[in-house]
Amino acid sequence: MKVRNWIKMLGTVAATAALVFVLAGCGSAKGSGGATSQAESGTITIEGSDTMVNLAQAWAESYMGTNSGVAITVKGGGSGVGIASLVNGTVDYANASRAMKPEEITADKAAGHTPLETAVARDGIAVIVNSANSVKALSTDQLGKIYRGEIANWKDVGGKDAPIVLLGRDTSSGTYEFFNEAVVGKDAKYAKSMRNMQSSQAIVDEVKGNANAIGYVGMGYEEPAIAVLQVDGKAATVAAVKDGSYALSRDLYMYSNGAPTGAAKKYLDWILSAAGQKIVEQEGFVALAK
Repeated sequence: MKVRNWIKMLGTVAATAALVFVLAGCGSAKGSGGATSQAESGTITIEGSDTMVNLAQAWAESYMGTNSGVAITVKGGGSGVGIASLVNGTVDYANASRAMKPEEITADKAAGHTPLETAVARDGIAVIVNSANSVKALSTDQLGKIYRGEIANWKDVGGKDAPIVLLGRDTSSGTYEFFNEAVVGKDAKYAKSMRNMQSSQAIVDEVKGNANAIGYVGMGYEEPAIAVLQVDGKAATVAAVKDGSYALSRDLYMYSNGAPTGAAKKYLDWILSAAGQKIVEQEGFVALAK
C-alpha cells in the first residue's frame, strides 16, 4: 500500500490525519535486506507543515522499514497547527516550514517547555501557473503587486487579457506566512480575492485545471504538468537554492520541547544522516550542506 499517494491525490488535512492509523500499522515492515529489525522501540508523534508532510511520510516509511519496533505517526494541518500541538505537549515534533514566532516561543516556555529548533532540509517556494500560460517570469515586485491585488490581469505582466486567479495557502500554513513576509510585504495583506487552499496539492491541482491561476508551493510539489515561473530571473531549482541565488529559499524545521531523547533522538539523528538526507533529495527538496 502506498500511503503517500493518498496525500498527493487527496491533498486534504483529513487525508493526512488518516495517516496516523496507517503508519502505526506499518511497524512490522521489513527492510530492504528482507530482515525485520528489533533494535529500537518506541512511539514518535509528528504534526505540522503540509509542505513537509510527504517528506515526513517518506522518512517514516523508510525508518520503520528497518526499525520495526518504532511506530511513527505523521499528521499535517499546517505549521501553526503543529506548533500549537508542541506547546500543548501532545507531539514529539512539530514540522514547520517557517521559524516559530516570538509569541509561540513565549507560549511554549509558559507551558514549561524549552523549544529546540532543528533545520532538517532546504526548500524553495515555487511560483506556479498553468502550462498554457504565456508568462514565464515575474519580478518579486510584480509578484507582490499580484498578490496584493494591485495587478489583476495577466495582460499587465505580458500575458493574455484574462483575470488573474489568485491561489494561496490557509492562515495556519508556514508557507502562507513566509510568502506574506517575503513577497506580499511584512506589513501588507493578501488580496481579498485570493482563494485560501487547504493544502499544497490542492493548489497544484487547481493550477493544472485553471488556465488563469497562479499559486505557490514548496518545490517538492513541482510537477511536469504545471509551469514554474522564474522569479527575479531564477526558478525554484535545487541548484538555485543551494547557491543562494533563489530569493524564495528557506529552511524546513523540526521543533521539539528540549533536546529529544530515546527513540525520538535516534530518529532525528537518522534524518540528519546521509540516509535521511538522501530521501530529502528524492522528495524534490534540498539536502542540508555537508
